[in-house]
Amino acid sequence: MERERLKRNLQAVRARIAQAAQRAGRDPAGVTLIAVTKSVDAATTQALIELGVGDIAENRQQSAAEKLPLVPALTGPQRPRLHFIGPLQRNKVKRVLEQFDVLHSVESVKLAAEVSKRALELGRMAAIFVQVNVAGEEQKGGFAPDGLAAALKEIVSLPGLRVLGLMCMAPYSDEPEAARPHFKRLAGLSLELLPPESRALSMGMSGDFEVAIEEGATHVRVGSALYE
Repeated sequence: MERERLKRNLQAVRARIAQAAQRAGRDPAGVTLIAVTKSVDAATTQALIELGVGDIAENRQQSAAEKLPLVPALTGPQRPRLHFIGPLQRNKVKRVLEQFDVLHSVESVKLAAEVSKRALELGRMAAIFVQVNVAGEEQKGGFAPDGLAAALKEIVSLPGLRVLGLMCMAPYSDEPEAARPHFKRLAGLSLELLPPESRALSMGMSGDFEVAIEEGATHVRVGSALYE
């Protein structure tokens, strides 16, 4: 992708983030832009990092394993944080932990236990978001809101895990406002069930991240808006 166009798109997304935060009376610095790079090549990923993006996300372990070693900026102590945002299979947890810093899709207690086990084996803490299926969509993973309290009690007791907060994906819609009640519900669950240090909210994508920020998102996962 042509670098100048990528730079313009990135500036536009950052401006939209700042405006949404200001509308909500929030400091824009409290919102982390995660650039979703699953659909672009290593050169575009490298360019994003060179343009100042500090958080990169992929959703498939195997494709990430092939692409990420081709990105020079991902080596060394100043590399950006790597986020895994796709469905996570238990048999791939170790490989994902070896590659990524943050996991956004812990959707069951069994999966959390496997992440705990593998993190301990690797001698590290695993930073995770707990996925909530706020809309009750059959095709999506995550805890049902009604079962979240009991699940969190088990998850936070596991060693080797640092629960950053909650994650959700709103149902697809051409209308960003349709996502608002789902984001509002996730924010409410966070306030109700988690201590202040674990209330990060990973919610909002290219089509609805501004609404998500207005409802309290601390991490927005933006892909297509950067590459249009």
